[in-house]
Amino acid sequence: MGVGRFVYTPILPLMHAQVGLSAGAGADLATANYVGYLVGAIAGIFLPQLVRSSAVLRGCLVVLTVSLAAMPMTHATAVWLLLRLCAGVASALIFVFAAGSLLSHLRDHPAHLPGWAFGGVGAGIALSGLLVLVVRSTADWQAAWYASAGLAALLAIPSWFLRPEPAPRAVASTPGAQRQTTGPRPHRWFTALFASYTLEGIGYIIAGTFLVAAIEQSSPGWIGSGAWVLVGLAAIPSSALWAGLGRRWSRPDLLLAALAVQAVGIALPALIGGVAAALLSAVLFGATFIGVSTLALATGAHLRFPRAVALLTAGYSVGQILGPLVATPLLRHGYHQALILAAVVVLVAALAAALLRIGFPHHMPTPGHPVLRSEPASGAQLASVDTAEAQAD
Repeated sequence: MGVGRFVYTPILPLMHAQVGLSAGAGADLATANYVGYLVGAIAGIFLPQLVRSSAVLRGCLVVLTVSLAAMPMTHATAVWLLLRLCAGVASALIFVFAAGSLLSHLRDHPAHLPGWAFGGVGAGIALSGLLVLVVRSTADWQAAWYASAGLAALLAIPSWFLRPEPAPRAVASTPGAQRQTTGPRPHRWFTALFASYTLEGIGYIIAGTFLVAAIEQSSPGWIGSGAWVLVGLAAIPSSALWAGLGRRWSRPDLLLAALAVQAVGIALPALIGGVAAALLSAVLFGATFIGVSTLALATGAHLRFPRAVALLTAGYSVGQILGPLVATPLLRHGYHQALILAAVVVLVAALAAALLRIGFPHHMPTPGHPVLRSEPASGAQLASVDTAEAQAD
């Protein structure tokens, strides 16, 4: 899924240079992928049987791989839009299936293990960046797409046998189960969290789409793809790392810190330029974008707001769709203005996270049971970067 969804970012500059793809059309292709991801995520929420079916998983693995292989077979933008839309739907369903499988089958294993498993998204990003870095020196944009399809096919082989999450068992209700423990109303904190996470969706996706192209505007061509490799490498341990930090510091504090660091990382290539700034930007961005998701979803679950994870995921997905659209008018003169916009949006998200800290209820009661202290979320809970927990919400 990391390859199928994110390989477009390092290939985008090649398509600009070799096919004449305009910046606006490039943004449209990105948006199509994010619309598909939203569709797939919603399908996973409201049709949970889809993401508990091995047949659906295998079909999505095939669709994702074929969508990559078909990109170089045409020069029609309309076909590219359809292919990236299909890749987005398949990516979302694959992720939700994998997340549910991990969270159910690794429940009794060490808490950090699911976090490392979710680092597979980062590994896919790193492999896709490395692949394009190698291919671009000897071949063209078409070879890059074909090579990414081959890599996805290889990764699909072990993925083929992933076990689905078991269907939930019906639990008989008891009088005691109907009792609700009173506690603070979470609405104002959830509103701040929702705003922060939706804004993060906008800012993160602008950087995630155009970071490589922006770096290549002011640095040698190989630096852009190399930076994307660093993004993936930094993302691999980030889920497990932020899960561990959540046992020492409050999630609102960590969310504020992660967003502030990410904003700095996004702005660096636009404000400073050069190789060192590009590489540092890649590390800061890679180390935080998955971490922000883990912290935000865990905070929503802690607040016990109805359908919290589903709502947060929907807001984040809508933000991803809006990001390239709001950035498109700024692309006439390159990508640096778009990165500055992304950094400003993420800073506003950090301000919303700061509001979340005010009077935050660190001790929330479990329905039907009094809670004396707030238990830190397990690594498995923190590892879910998207919608898996929404099924049980």
